Amino acid sequence: MTMPRPATLDHAGIAARIPHSGTMCLLEALRRWSHDQIVCCIVGHGDPSHPLRLDGFLPSAAALEYASQATALHGAMCAPREAGPRPGFLASARSLRLHVSRLDDRPGPLEVQATRVAGGDTQ
Repeated sequence: MTMPRPATLDHAGIAARIPHSGTMCLLEALRRWSHDQIVCCIVGHGDPSHPLRLDGFLPSAAALEYASQATALHGAMCAPREAGPRPGFLASARSLRLHVSRLDDRPGPLEVQATRVAGGDTQ
C-alpha cells in the first residue's frame, strides 16, 4: 500500500525528492500540487552566496533553473514514492520572455509555477 503524499513540503522534503543537492536545491517549499500543476516558493534569490549569481547579481535567466527544479519535483510527486529522485534534462525552452534583468532585487518570496501541457507521469 502506498502512503499518501503530503500536500506541502519544506526544503528538506524537496531535496529528498529531486536530484539537486546542497546549495543547488533552490526551492524552499512546495505550496501545492496536482496531477497537472505545481507551485513552489523561493526565498534564497537575494542571498549573496546564491550558486547561480554572476558578477554580483542573479540574472533572470536563473528562472529556467527554478522552473526545471519545480518540474523535477512535480515528476517526483507524481511518481511512486519508492522510485526516488530521477535525473532529467531540459529539452527546450521556447517562447521564453524575461521581463526583468535580475531576480535578486525582487522583494519577498518568489513563486514558481509549472503546468503540464503534455506527457505522462514519467515525462
